[in-house]
Amino acid sequence: MRRRGVTVILGALITALLAVGVMAIPLPYVVLKPGPTVNTLGSDNGKEVIQVTKADTSTSKGQLRLTTVGVQPSVELVWAIRGWFSDEQAVVPRDLIYPPDQSEQQVEQQNAEEFKTSQNSAETVALRKLGYPVQTYVTSVTPKSPSDGVLQKDDVITSVDGEAVTGPAKLTDLIQSKPAGTSLTIGYTRAGKPGTARIVSQSVEKSDKPRIGVAIDQRQPHPFTVTIDLDEIGGPSAGLMFTLGIIDKLKPEDLTGGKIIAGTGTIDDEGNVGPIGGIPQKLVGAKDAGAQIFLVPADNCAEALRNAVPGLPMAKVATVDDALTALKTFTSGGTPAPCTAS
Repeated sequence: MRRRGVTVILGALITALLAVGVMAIPLPYVVLKPGPTVNTLGSDNGKEVIQVTKADTSTSKGQLRLTTVGVQPSVELVWAIRGWFSDEQAVVPRDLIYPPDQSEQQVEQQNAEEFKTSQNSAETVALRKLGYPVQTYVTSVTPKSPSDGVLQKDDVITSVDGEAVTGPAKLTDLIQSKPAGTSLTIGYTRAGKPGTARIVSQSVEKSDKPRIGVAIDQRQPHPFTVTIDLDEIGGPSAGLMFTLGIIDKLKPEDLTGGKIIAGTGTIDDEGNVGPIGGIPQKLVGAKDAGAQIFLVPADNCAEALRNAVPGLPMAKVATVDDALTALKTFTSGGTPAPCTAS
């Protein structure tokens, strides 16, 4: 073989090897894919997702499916190229999912903590809807504070200036919404008996926020226990679907109407539905699971419309009440409030 021919073959071989090497080099990106969906009214790995003891539960003919996003943390060029040309995947900078100051293990731990918080909030909201209100009670009174001699340990604070206290955060907001030195009418119950007291808020320092001098906590007395058992899913975005699942389990009527409902969204203790990431992938996952409608957090509607999946209608929800209304409307044959771009 002539020297020139050998040179061409070697050059081609070296180029091919270099190309293979480049294709195999990990890139600073991750690929987001449609993740599994889970019916919160069903079972996962042989265990009920929502377990209720000491109470009668109902069985639904339909499904309430939470949606997830799968993350491929190690991405080579070939996978990135596939992701860039895929309608179902997204290639995003790795730092968006795994901040440079956190390890993958730390991120997973944070996701697990957020998942647990979302479960707690889901239970709080669901039980309130089922007639078990949150009680904000006094754990201690600061000596020589505005509440000293007025409120007592274990008093349940029910209102501030006539506005209901639905939880500790609400009480704090109501007190701090007015300047220090304001005379507040505090409604409370003591040993089951209602009462009111006038308490003037104060701040310890000029820059300090108004206070009334009590430490508080919350409780929500109810005769049963609720446990959510779901492995390998993290983050707060299942909060809405857990809330609906708990309500459905403990109410006689079937919220699903025999239909497959999917959705996503965070939930806070007041029942507000918050935005999440991965909407495009979650819509695809929901459609693949046979969902007949998708509940979208109001703040995600614009993104959802840009990534709409044919044959999967979407309903806009800003609160758990919106979600319950949407389910009732949809299962009755109507059209729930749709997502809008604004």
